[in-house]
Amino acid sequence: MQKALGRATEAVTSAMESNKKAADMKSEMKEPTSKDPYTSDFGVKGITHDTWLSASTGDRTGPALLEDGFGREKIMRFDHERIPERVVHARGTGAFGTFKLYESASDVTSAGVLTDTSRTTPVFVRFSTVLGSRGSADTVRDVRGFAVKFYTEEGNWDIVGNDIPVFFIQDAFKFPDVIHSGKPEPDREVPQAQSAHNNFWDFQFLHTEATHMFMWAMSDRGIPRSYRMMQGFGVNTFTLTKNDGGERHFVKFHFTPTLGVHSLVWDEALKLAGQDPDFHRKDLYTAIDMGVYPTWKFGIQVIPESKQDDFDFDILDATKVWPEELIPVRYIGEMQLNKNVDEYFTQTEQSAFCTAHVVPGIGFSDDPLLQGRNFSYFDTQLSRLGVNWQELPVNRPVCPVINNNRDGALRHTITKGAINYWPNRKSAIPPSSAEQGGYLDHPEKVVARKQRLHSAKFSEHFSQAQLFWNSMSEVEKSHIINALGFELDHCDDPLVYERMVTRLCDISLELAQAVAEKAGAPTPEKTGKPNHGKTAKGLSQFDFTPEAMGLPATIASRMIAIIIGDGFNFAEYEAVKGALSAAGAFVFTVGPKRQPVKSSTGQSVAPDHHFEGMRSTMFDSLYIPSGEHVKVLMKQGRVIHWVREAFGHCKAIGATGEGVSLVKMACELPGMLFSQGESGEVVDCYGVVTAAGVGRPTGVTEALKMVKGAKNFLDAYAFNVSQHRNFKRELDGLTSMVAY
Repeated sequence: MQKALGRATEAVTSAMESNKKAADMKSEMKEPTSKDPYTSDFGVKGITHDTWLSASTGDRTGPALLEDGFGREKIMRFDHERIPERVVHARGTGAFGTFKLYESASDVTSAGVLTDTSRTTPVFVRFSTVLGSRGSADTVRDVRGFAVKFYTEEGNWDIVGNDIPVFFIQDAFKFPDVIHSGKPEPDREVPQAQSAHNNFWDFQFLHTEATHMFMWAMSDRGIPRSYRMMQGFGVNTFTLTKNDGGERHFVKFHFTPTLGVHSLVWDEALKLAGQDPDFHRKDLYTAIDMGVYPTWKFGIQVIPESKQDDFDFDILDATKVWPEELIPVRYIGEMQLNKNVDEYFTQTEQSAFCTAHVVPGIGFSDDPLLQGRNFSYFDTQLSRLGVNWQELPVNRPVCPVINNNRDGALRHTITKGAINYWPNRKSAIPPSSAEQGGYLDHPEKVVARKQRLHSAKFSEHFSQAQLFWNSMSEVEKSHIINALGFELDHCDDPLVYERMVTRLCDISLELAQAVAEKAGAPTPEKTGKPNHGKTAKGLSQFDFTPEAMGLPATIASRMIAIIIGDGFNFAEYEAVKGALSAAGAFVFTVGPKRQPVKSSTGQSVAPDHHFEGMRSTMFDSLYIPSGEHVKVLMKQGRVIHWVREAFGHCKAIGATGEGVSLVKMACELPGMLFSQGESGEVVDCYGVVTAAGVGRPTGVTEALKMVKGAKNFLDAYAFNVSQHRNFKRELDGLTSMVAY
């Protein structure tokens, strides 16, 4: 593990050596050592960290003296450590990385970041939840923020997006209302970081335009397994332009993870919120720290301006997706995150994004949600960080910045000379032409009347919600029903949950009837708006498994727990751990204690965790090797719970030799098959892979072959881990038969 960490550190150093943003921030960094004496902010060395200056004697402590500048400074700085947290997206984490093009998009834009294939553009990405405070949990059901800052040679370009391609509202005018409805109710200030309450669902019913979005939020998209396994979308419609004055194109931006799109299950998300509220931020940090860098394919959907009105939806409506069958996603680049932040506050908490930050070749559309966001985001940063927020190291561009802006709180730049206006006698800081790289606004012709009005197509609110529901797999539909059942169960006003069931009738009668039963509302007997029956690709998460994207199966960065006790089979333990680690998995040993545990042949292993310190929820899979330890493990309720909980969460489980009897005891249900006897072959049943005899792992030297139907234990087990979950276990009713 230490060698791998060393290699990862070297790789990060190499990847960032030529990174302009890393070089830009280097001058701001300090790394304290024992050779650096403590000083005040004004540079004077202090003689103590501990004691305030006072009028005291050796016998009695006297009054503290106000003249102690060191003491006052230390307390003052502590008192002012906090800045206003974000109203939304308060809880987040981030990392640095790079962006590189596969191909140029010069046919639709002149933006260098999207046309120059020789560039490597530094980026900073911040992931977040939306509703909760900074102290809330990572795994709550919520939309996730996906904000990317590109430090381009022409200035900063921010894509301030989400993990869901649509939004609740069409016009920014309604943004305070939708957020107020989702935040804790003002009379009691509860609930924190969840939408399961009266106000949120009251708003959803009264705003039919929100119907499409709440279906996404109630799907598995609302509880992602990892930030690294989550899509990112620009949400709004932007534009792409060329310097030659050719036709403008409308564009939507996509980030698709190469690890695939995967989610937690609800019971797991609930437990993790208490067991490890920092689960997602730890996951991102660990993967980068171990050198398994997350990557996303970057894609664009483009529509020529001449075809703006060719669709049955308005392409400027942020509550609508652009169906891929009509407008394919063109993948033109890749983003990799390869460096963790050095300090959370200065680099993540002070990072600030703005949808109005675009570079030449990229522009805005008349999307009414985007128009309001351009104002709001800039205004928000002024409130949080002050007028000079773009001078902070994490926010400042890597290209030259000079203008006649001056002064304000916390100004860092020192601009020499007597001129701070234009025009001036020295022609200092002249404007640039478009040919010189100046930003040119597209000369859009506008013929309209000033009025509060959207196009007629904005008024259709249900068709794409139906499309989303129709495109879900059977297990995804089941999860949406259960999610809505949970949410409405937390609404204690019958008017709220009964009306919401009538809204669901506008999507699917099957959905409405199933939710009504759980929520306690009258069961509806007829549909509202007839369902059109159409489906589309790119909506189900199963459209984004690695295999579905044409990528090989992988267990890279999957968290796997090997459960051992005194008397475990060391040869099997070593073989499995070595093979899985070589394939990029993060393997942890879990035992009854963190002190060394002895194998049956005398070797000792110090577990990474004990059974009470961690739970199965924190891992993607479990493996139990053979050995005498199994007899003791079978008498420990927590160990049985580990196995049953992993089974209930549809995770891959592996066991060899005597370990099979432990799994069988925990999960012996109708339809479950297990390997038996010393001659027992490898059995793969609902993602539970067992080998009682033949095929047990020892001395593995070959790379894993992760294919369906593999006869070798390790190949079969690794394949099931790569599949994320075995949801057939849930669909066939097995998970509901296990107490976990």
